[in-house]
Amino acid sequence: MTNDSRRRSVPTKETDTPPEEKERRSNGEQREVRWVQIRLIPIWLRVVLVLVLVVVAAVLGAIFGYSVIGQGQATDVFKTETWQHIFDIMNGKE
Repeated sequence: MTNDSRRRSVPTKETDTPPEEKERRSNGEQREVRWVQIRLIPIWLRVVLVLVLVVVAAVLGAIFGYSVIGQGQATDVFKTETWQHIFDIMNGKE
């Protein structure tokens, strides 16, 4: 999808055109104009936003899973003892 209101026209470079095209332009013909899309949100910011949203979703999922499904305290998710106990169960130490 393109957003036409965010597009600007940029004249093409003279080096991009063949010599016969330059000759025609010198006879009074207008230059070709191409459209360039300007990004509303830069790519690097999109990547950062996706990473932040993934971390937020993981934290909220852990809080929901531990407090609602597991019926524990929501703040206990952030304690190291809780995660050590979970890893011990996963590794078969308990």
